[in-house]
Amino acid sequence: MQESKKYWKGLEELNNTPEFAQAAHNEFAEFLPVKETFGSDATEAEVAPRRDFLKLLGFGLAAATLASCEAPVRKAIPYLNKPEDVEPGIANWYASTYFQGGDYNSILVKTREGRPIKLEGNPLSGVTKGGLSAKAQAAVLSLYDNNRLSAPMKAGKASNWKDIDAEIMNRLASAKGKVVLVSSTIISPTTKKAIAEFGAKANGFEHVVYDANSASGLVKANGGVIPGYDFSKAKVIVSVAADFLGTWISPVEYAKQYIQTRKITKDKSDMSRHFQFESNLSLTGSNADVRVAIKPSEEALVVAAIYNKVVGGISAPAFSNKALDKAISELTAARGAALLVAGTNDQGVQTMVRAINQALGAEGTTINTNAPSYLRQGDDTQMIRLINDMKNGLVGAAFFYDANPAYDHPMAEEVLNGLKNVDLKVSFADRINETAKLCDFICPDHNFLESWNDFEPKKGFLSLSQPAISPIFKTRQAQESLLKWSGNNTDYYTYLKNNWAGFTGSGSGWDKAVHDGVLENVSTTGQAMPNVTALSTGEIGATLNKGAQSGIELAIYEKVGLGTGSIEANNPWLQELPDPITKATWDNYVTVPISMAKEKEIEQGDLIKLTARNGQSVTLPALIQPGQAKNTVGVAIGYGRKLAGKVADNVGGNVYPLATVTKDGIIFNSTVSFEKVGGSREIAQTQTHQTVMGRIVVQESTLDKYKKDPKSVTEYVKIATPDGPKKPAAVSLWQDYEYKDHHWGMVIDLNSCIGCGSCVIGCNVENNVAIVGKQEVINRREMHWMRIDRYYSTDATREDGFTEMENPAENPSVIFQPMLCQHCNHAPCETVCPVLATTHSTEGLNQMTYNRCVGTRYCANNCPYKVRRFNWFSYPDNEKFTDVNTPQTTDLGRMVLNPDVTVRARGVMEKCSFCVQRIQSGKLEAKKEKRKVKDGEIVTACAQSCPTNAIVFGDLKDPNSQVRQIMAREQGERAFTVLEEINTQPNISYLTKIRNLA
Repeated sequence: MQESKKYWKGLEELNNTPEFAQAAHNEFAEFLPVKETFGSDATEAEVAPRRDFLKLLGFGLAAATLASCEAPVRKAIPYLNKPEDVEPGIANWYASTYFQGGDYNSILVKTREGRPIKLEGNPLSGVTKGGLSAKAQAAVLSLYDNNRLSAPMKAGKASNWKDIDAEIMNRLASAKGKVVLVSSTIISPTTKKAIAEFGAKANGFEHVVYDANSASGLVKANGGVIPGYDFSKAKVIVSVAADFLGTWISPVEYAKQYIQTRKITKDKSDMSRHFQFESNLSLTGSNADVRVAIKPSEEALVVAAIYNKVVGGISAPAFSNKALDKAISELTAARGAALLVAGTNDQGVQTMVRAINQALGAEGTTINTNAPSYLRQGDDTQMIRLINDMKNGLVGAAFFYDANPAYDHPMAEEVLNGLKNVDLKVSFADRINETAKLCDFICPDHNFLESWNDFEPKKGFLSLSQPAISPIFKTRQAQESLLKWSGNNTDYYTYLKNNWAGFTGSGSGWDKAVHDGVLENVSTTGQAMPNVTALSTGEIGATLNKGAQSGIELAIYEKVGLGTGSIEANNPWLQELPDPITKATWDNYVTVPISMAKEKEIEQGDLIKLTARNGQSVTLPALIQPGQAKNTVGVAIGYGRKLAGKVADNVGGNVYPLATVTKDGIIFNSTVSFEKVGGSREIAQTQTHQTVMGRIVVQESTLDKYKKDPKSVTEYVKIATPDGPKKPAAVSLWQDYEYKDHHWGMVIDLNSCIGCGSCVIGCNVENNVAIVGKQEVINRREMHWMRIDRYYSTDATREDGFTEMENPAENPSVIFQPMLCQHCNHAPCETVCPVLATTHSTEGLNQMTYNRCVGTRYCANNCPYKVRRFNWFSYPDNEKFTDVNTPQTTDLGRMVLNPDVTVRARGVMEKCSFCVQRIQSGKLEAKKEKRKVKDGEIVTACAQSCPTNAIVFGDLKDPNSQVRQIMAREQGERAFTVLEEINTQPNISYLTKIRNLA
């Protein structure tokens, strides 16, 4: 008789076969702790086969998800008894706060099935007002970073909290020398209270604060705080090397303020005037009406020239040009509505700046003296003194909280040598970083999404952070560790809530504060803005003489995306975010002015060695940068990490050691020797064309022209027909679509877009966009659904020829244009797809059916906007991409994926979908409530993340929608579509950029 077929009785039987067990062991790395997953009595032999099988089913993700909901994981079970707050398929939102590297954002955390997947701005915040930086957008991925420590460590080996606590407390009690806590700026009142409590129990305690990108000079010049700048009240703004829209102090807050005076309509046609004096072409400089390239050593001279005209009474070296004279004239004419800011860390220059603002009547108008900022509190001299104390054996114990001076301090080598003389060294780092490796104990802190905390970014403005997930690893909040070591066993949540009793009272006040995430206009003990003593004539002279330089000057700066290189460095979303100006990813480089490149015969990518006077050097590729001041070069901080994680390690070079260290502090510039060492390294750029070359792609005009005739500022194309010139839309072979219910469209105001790139990251996070790594970017295979095109002006004209028009000016004006799928009504991609994978919806969307696409790429070839991305690889499964740690590649990293959006397979075309998942969700919600969709309740990820509200999305069929009203108002004036002459009829319109050049 023929033997009947054998079927598995169940998955367990398959799992118990030796063949499967061996295959599973070979395929999957260790991830989940044995005891936590299978019970405290389980042995390794008992659980190994089952664990491998569960990992094959993706159980690593499920286990961490269930753990996040505080459901103990003993075995794989369905949601029979689901956590109270979790509805499968329904998102939960929690108000919280992001504060890393000095970047503050009040946020809302979106969770699905207990796991955070998206951060958005909190509109209730009076500081950031719903805006969000690129760094904050990407920060959700740091929660799922496999390079985080899973347990405390002692002498480089895993330990447990009980043993760690006992030994640290014993060694603290016997410490010889003072106990020091080193941190970056802390704006948490309750954390400061916990530190003070810890310090009260320690021997000779000192809390030393330093910032990697220091503003110590600004803080000291203003009596210990940062002025409460309000750019929305300024008619004239003069910035001397302060990138306040990109990286300086509080860019999201300042961008929100700044853009209020830049948006224009026929009814509101006044704009502020913005002058920028700087060495590197910054994000702020690229948005200025007038930009002047100066050397770092000339910053003090520019401020002194303004001081002489506004305040008077000093003898300053002559420094003048037409733009500076115009800036001074307009500043003085706008008294009470003028503002001067400077990015230098020189206390003398910043003291002059304060005196100028006082003379201009800025304090009380464009500077809110009642609400100074606390976002930078570092004291450079205090940190330098500590380094010397460690070298001299005066420190018995050193604790490092959110501080990594062995990497990001210019005296890192001396920090390393000094720590050898410290008996007890403890780090709260979440990974083994450069400083933590030198410590005896690493007590890893929670991720901010696992933590309770509070923040006071400005006096009287409080915010809270709350856990959106239970701790994934065996970490512990640093504040709780400090309390425990001081003998206080209160959990930090209780400690925090008790400390807030004076603000919220008992009852519902605390619950409302947690719900809202913010509590503002309250009376706090934070320091107000005191008066300071003006500089004497002699002190001003000393400041000016200190700035005199000869030779090539290095201007060290911070990138908008990567920041200071702390936790952000190991985030692949930020590494692959193009720099707004250079459009470069995955590296830092030496920005070289066009004139120097010609003089020294430097080509893009040539390796350049810069050596500072202190003997420190760095070798990096050259990037020829329009707008770079003559005889200067620029290099970004945040790179050259050795112990950040596999994403950031050995990417670029560390330029911190080249900064100038003085007795007064750290100055981010120096004089360097410049040597071309031979060889080259290709820079991964997402845009290599520099100008529009005379094409009508992006449009700009002047305020004077707009005031005279709003209809004259935009160029519209007409085509020749037998009946005379007509608009392209009047001549068509297409049958137009009729939209009955909805017609989705978008308007992007180029006056409001500052080019920050937050929308790019927001799109990546929302739509599971893959990261491809440096080489694939070089191969032109980046996957970003949205890009920010950056165009320079050129000195050439049409008569000079097409080739010359590609060359940017030495000091160009800059314009940014967000570019994404235009969702054309006459879409060229739709007509050429042989399998109808790309089709037009009844609501105006250009749709992609992924499982129908066969990868012919005809649509990409036929797209005039080049916004379609071909998925060359199966990024989640291809080992080639594990080095860039794409969110899809690691088991833990998959937790960040948005379950509402398909993770695309290899060989399909993908592009912007207008966040169709959000559209469908909004329509469903309206349908359940038996009403029409309300304007503003469906917002695309790019529009939601824009800190300046440059992007407006809505229904063109709704007469009350904002997008419809803007189009009705601006049609024939500022509204235009890109490449109108080819009559694709996009559903995205742009508003012409207006510059205030008078």
